[in-house]
Amino acid sequence: MTLGALVGALPWWVIAVGALVRGRRSRSLDDESPVAPADAPLVSVIVPARNEARNIERCVRSILATSYPAMELIVVDDRSEDDTSRIAQGIAADDPRMRVIQAEPLPPDWFGKPWACRRGAMEARGSVLCFTDADTWHAPEFLALSVNAMRRRAADLLSVAGRQELGSFWERVVQPQVFSLLAVRYGGTEVVNDSPRATDKIANGQCMFFRRAAYDEVGGHDAVRQKVAEDLSLAQVVFRRGKVPLIVLGQRQLSTRMYTTLTDIVQGWMKNVYAGTLDAAPFGRWGRVAMPFLLPLPLVMTIVPALVLLVGPLAGAPDGLVLWAGLCTAAMLAWLIPLYLFFLELPLWYLVFFPLGAAVLLYIVVRSIVRGRRVAWKGREYRAG
Repeated sequence: MTLGALVGALPWWVIAVGALVRGRRSRSLDDESPVAPADAPLVSVIVPARNEARNIERCVRSILATSYPAMELIVVDDRSEDDTSRIAQGIAADDPRMRVIQAEPLPPDWFGKPWACRRGAMEARGSVLCFTDADTWHAPEFLALSVNAMRRRAADLLSVAGRQELGSFWERVVQPQVFSLLAVRYGGTEVVNDSPRATDKIANGQCMFFRRAAYDEVGGHDAVRQKVAEDLSLAQVVFRRGKVPLIVLGQRQLSTRMYTTLTDIVQGWMKNVYAGTLDAAPFGRWGRVAMPFLLPLPLVMTIVPALVLLVGPLAGAPDGLVLWAGLCTAAMLAWLIPLYLFFLELPLWYLVFFPLGAAVLLYIVVRSIVRGRRVAWKGREYRAG
């Protein structure tokens, strides 16, 4: 009985130990100099914004507070239906480094964010392009650190994984499950950077730095015009073209609050979690065929042991089954505790709700699979390419 429980729990422990080992292979912007180089290149910071009245002021004011000496800020208002443009225009009136431009009407074969980024890139004058989301906050030394990292590591694309701001109950319950799955799939930054496979490459679209010459050579956002996860696709395009995409941590220099409500979380991840991950499926066409069956599996593996452990003793489940569930749950906690403490900076008592978070995410995954390549976001309907 005990041996069977140990053997049955082995996959959970292999995943947990593997995630811990691979997650430790990461590098951070903390390793870089915060002083801009003497020949600091002009950095064009491009912020695509659609209906971002809640976030835009914090974002652009943090960028304008940079210590970097050569920066221009371009906000691309993507046909917003709220006060995004008015707020941004008011700030731009007081700072000549910033300007607000309007995106042209969205063509039928484009997703909104790549279209707005392309519009910003056309206006940019810098030899370094920084595409960053409107819900981000940037530390004053962020640009200098990132430019130094790009130069020192000869990166054509440098993306930064910053701190995730989790304010509400549902953010703290569901979002950790998302980041746990991403970490298990991809590992630490150097696991991603060292991989010889394009399907292992990933970027964080919340903030991506490009050498302008490399951006133009690979086709820029035109190359990912129909991709819902344009960041992941760009990293793969860059790699396939023989250039260097890198990802680093920047938790003290960049932060993002992606969603604030349960509705936002469901809608936000539903657009990405299936259609956005097809390009990352290993084994080519067969991997994409298997994706609808494999994508829910880690969440089922999270929920079932916790459920057995919760109701098994009350329902008279066999001792071996309850022991198996306890061993599986212990493995998951061994991985989640450092994730909560050191990456997400969450109180550990939120671990009580990790099965609930996994259940909500499973619901999102199933709905996303049912929708297939059809995507809805911010009042627009798309079909992912």
